[in-house]
Amino acid sequence: MTEALSRQIWRFGLVGSLGFAVDALVLTWLVRVGDWGVYESRWLSFALAVTVTWGLNRRFTFGQQASRNRSREYGRYAAVQGLGALINLGVYAAVLMIWPVLAAWPVLPLAAGSGVAMLFNFVGARYFAYVPSA
Repeated sequence: MTEALSRQIWRFGLVGSLGFAVDALVLTWLVRVGDWGVYESRWLSFALAVTVTWGLNRRFTFGQQASRNRSREYGRYAAVQGLGALINLGVYAAVLMIWPVLAAWPVLPLAAGSGVAMLFNFVGARYFAYVPSA
């Protein structure tokens, strides 16, 4: 693995952690303070987290690859993130189906889903979302 690729992976993980924090804070605030429903809140918190991570990844992780067409790039990034969320949920559910005893420790299937989705999201961002305009 090259140093540049290692740096991208590290930055992608850091940005993802910040995105998780945005997601969690907005979700919690909307549910507890705004009296929103948990599902309505989740849509908005996810959308805001995707927007924050798109901007940070565009600037700090994939700056050399950023497209001049920001709206197209954002659309591709959001599509990758949406698929990544489905993968995360699918792996989570599959792990729980295979090992039901893990329902007592849901963080373990959550970690499995997050790990697989992060790999997908990184590859999707690097090779699909952040590609220079032709």
